[in-house]
Amino acid sequence: MPQYTERTYRKRVSARDLSCFRVVVKETDLWVCADKNLEKTTRDLIFDSRHQVETYIGSYPEFANSLLPLREDPYAPPVVKEMLSAARKVNVGPMAAVAGAIAQYVAEGLLDLADQVIVENGGDIFLKANRPLTVSVFAGASSLSGRFGLLIPIRQMPLGVCSSSATVGHSLSQGITDVVCALSSSAALADGAATALGNRVKKKKDLEQVAKWADQIQGILGGLVIVGDTMATWGDIELVEL
Repeated sequence: MPQYTERTYRKRVSARDLSCFRVVVKETDLWVCADKNLEKTTRDLIFDSRHQVETYIGSYPEFANSLLPLREDPYAPPVVKEMLSAARKVNVGPMAAVAGAIAQYVAEGLLDLADQVIVENGGDIFLKANRPLTVSVFAGASSLSGRFGLLIPIRQMPLGVCSSSATVGHSLSQGITDVVCALSSSAALADGAATALGNRVKKKKDLEQVAKWADQIQGILGGLVIVGDTMATWGDIELVEL
């Protein structure tokens, strides 16, 4: 399986009037754009969110490895609680939602100090801006990769835009997709849904059925799935050429 460990797509980011910076803590590698440089606060928020997850795994090891939803836990810390809830809605393990959950936790913390924030965590994004934004769609070796983007209007923000792939990166997928993107006000849900949708695509002809199923997930605004040169879309999205 091809591995894209160097996040070269970040070099294409154009965020005028915003300060952009990278913060890495262990496996968590974030690219952040905000009204001002908030590296220290970002690092603190990453440590906080990771501590919540790592401590919970210490008490409940199955949280780290389960491919199925786990029971709700009213005593779980906020990030873990969000992951548990998202996983149950789309029938995946809670760690399928971890990147989106951390991206949103960090972004919401930064929004206490800034009016505009974009947090990208390995293809999972949580964003809030005062103008429309375009999120480029990267689909590995697909002929559609990088040719268009998702136009995110102000009315949809703050918003999670999360991706999963069987051919790009380290995501665990049981399907064949080059990319699945899902949009939701909950980045954890968008992240988990992207994984769940990708798992259902075993062959190209599954695309239409998967798009219909995705349209029924409460809390998912829209999205797309790409396999090779074929794409299906659903919901409240707008594609633009790049």
